Amino acid sequence: MTTDLFYLVEKKPPVAWVFLNRPEKKNAMGPAAWSEPVEIFAELDQDPEIRVVIIAGKGSCFSAGIDLFSMVPKLPELMDKNQTGATKWKFLPKIKQLQEGISAIERCRKPVIAAIHGHCVGAGLDMASACDIRICAEDALFCLKEAAVGFVADVGVLQRLPHIVGQGNTRELAFTARMINAAKAKEIQLVSDVYPDLATLLEKAGELALEIADNSPLAVQASKDVLNYCLGKSIDDGLKYVASISANIIPSGDLLEAINAFNEKRKPNFTGS
Repeated sequence: MTTDLFYLVEKKPPVAWVFLNRPEKKNAMGPAAWSEPVEIFAELDQDPEIRVVIIAGKGSCFSAGIDLFSMVPKLPELMDKNQTGATKWKFLPKIKQLQEGISAIERCRKPVIAAIHGHCVGAGLDMASACDIRICAEDALFCLKEAAVGFVADVGVLQRLPHIVGQGNTRELAFTARMINAAKAKEIQLVSDVYPDLATLLEKAGELALEIADNSPLAVQASKDVLNYCLGKSIDDGLKYVASISANIIPSGDLLEAINAFNEKRKPNFTGS
């Protein structure tokens, strides 16, 4: 177990749990919330014992969104009355740094499951949208809130959410800043399952992670790589890419293990080789 400034990482191979761990502030995301994921998910990506990652929130909710009060000192350009080109030029790389904190989740080759309870607002939804799978408790509430506080969502949710819930649903959420409940989130396929309470949610997240971890890590990670690459690409581009991936990883030790296990009528023991 390691404790960071914002996140609590618990490794229980083959699963790693990454908790947003600022419950007294409803996991509102200050500076550390954006910088730490880059290192955390790079390290989990390289850990051979970890096959799946689960993100969840400690306390009453997943995340109440960005902590503007703690972010303003790090982003003085926001309050600068002299909004010259030079001020905006300094602000641009800071936006990109925030984007990196979310994109680190997507870049991690291990599948990432978001287990969401309570509020998942603004930046919390940005984070959830970068995960591969989202499940939630019945008390979950989702909101793409940025329009209600005067700025455009700029760290990834507007790019990722249309691939999850479609353009129409994304635009409605973005333009209205409406809060939706778990049932509506399931209806628009923002989440794949809804569970009655937090305890059940975490239990089912663990079960889902182990179900994924039972499969060939090489095949699972290659599948995530292909799916990520194909976003925004033509089918033909995707087919060419997956052909190159397949040609590079077949035959694998995992494939030979699957064949041997089938012949021996046993469960395969995949090693990712």
